[in-house]
Amino acid sequence: MSRIASAFERLKLERRAALIPFFTAGDPSVEQTVPLMHTLVKAGADIIELGVPFSDPQADGPVIQRASERALARKVSLRKVLEMVADFRRSDTTTPVVLMGYANPIEAMGRQNFAALANRAGVDGVLVVDIPPEESEDWVRTVRANGLDPIFLLAPTSTESRVAQVARLASGFVYYVSLKGVTGAAHLDQSEVAERLPLLQAAIPLPVGVGFGIRDAASASAVARVADAVVVGSRIIQEIEGSTPETLHERVGGLVSGLRDAVDSARAA
Repeated sequence: MSRIASAFERLKLERRAALIPFFTAGDPSVEQTVPLMHTLVKAGADIIELGVPFSDPQADGPVIQRASERALARKVSLRKVLEMVADFRRSDTTTPVVLMGYANPIEAMGRQNFAALANRAGVDGVLVVDIPPEESEDWVRTVRANGLDPIFLLAPTSTESRVAQVARLASGFVYYVSLKGVTGAAHLDQSEVAERLPLLQAAIPLPVGVGFGIRDAASASAVARVADAVVVGSRIIQEIEGSTPETLHERVGGLVSGLRDAVDSARAA
């Protein structure tokens, strides 16, 4: 059983939703990335979603775009991100790590080469925004052959056909984009999520996580009542932006710890 599947199996037995924080590798610095991953785990992260910096993102809003620009200015490449994951794995062999990014750096490295190196580094899943399920048969075969879970996005506008394709191709979990637009673009429509999630969960034999609009304890709690996972990204990067090297871990850890409490209290209630 993969680390992602094991994490969700444990959480199901504990009747808890997963908390999946996101931040961009190399931001606020290369040196702080791995320590920050450990801080997220200590604060209650079940899975870490690590962004691969890219110059021309499609789904990322301005907050995550700024993080990518800062990381790219520090020469953070896909290969460097894999080295960071390998460093993290030297002291954490259990927390799943998902890479989120775009196809261009992977194609430049070569799909097979990337998948093999990612597996060797300790990556568990890969979410590539611009490889749609309709064009992903070869991609899915490649990553699965290397022990990686292919993770796909669904949105409020996704058709039944696309939902069925994702249900067939995905493993690990499915990421539901809770709003129309880029990350951090608007506030979460809680009623829409509550209406849509049961339909997706009935059609997809995998956990379904929700992201793209969760900004605080209240929205995290609302999502945790219906979703299998709560994904928080832009809000964490805003905390990174507002921190100094001396306050970084306290501020980010405090934010994630509060989100963890909110997620758990939602299920307890």
